[in-house]
Amino acid sequence: MKKLENIYLIGLMGVGKTTIGKQLAKALQRPFYDSDKVIEDCMGVDIPTIFSYEGEEGFRLREECIIRQLTGIPGIVMATGGGSVLRAENREALKANGFVVYLHCSIDKILYRTRHDTQRPLLRTENPRQRLQTLLAEREPLYMECANFKIDSGSLPGKTVVKTILQQYQAALEHHESIAS
Repeated sequence: MKKLENIYLIGLMGVGKTTIGKQLAKALQRPFYDSDKVIEDCMGVDIPTIFSYEGEEGFRLREECIIRQLTGIPGIVMATGGGSVLRAENREALKANGFVVYLHCSIDKILYRTRHDTQRPLLRTENPRQRLQTLLAEREPLYMECANFKIDSGSLPGKTVVKTILQQYQAALEHHESIAS
């Protein structure tokens, strides 16, 4: 039976996974992990450096290892990297071990939020809008496959997003407990 103890946030870069995740963790009094930050801390270098030396495939292997480790920790809130759903192993680990929330927002909002960010290797392109549209088209079916719940984090205030996620999470826990008994 699926465990719902953890909350995992998925979605494209710039949708607010880290910001919302920290607020959720605070509200629930749980530890917060950002899988990208854990990778950087373990490696001692930032993600663009990992991409430059190992390519996306090397980074994705490291990401898979970290997600496997983090999904084994009970009682956490975790923000994942935008491409974490590309590997079936990650999708399965997330779905099997927690309540998965798909944060999404408009491409315009993502571009606005990431306009000064130099730490996003996949946006280092002549046409970031086209790149985001391509990433979304590729990843949205994978996000939807994993998600227990989807919410627009671009048009709602952060506090409303957090409150709504907490309500949906509580409802899922109650439903899960009623099935188990």
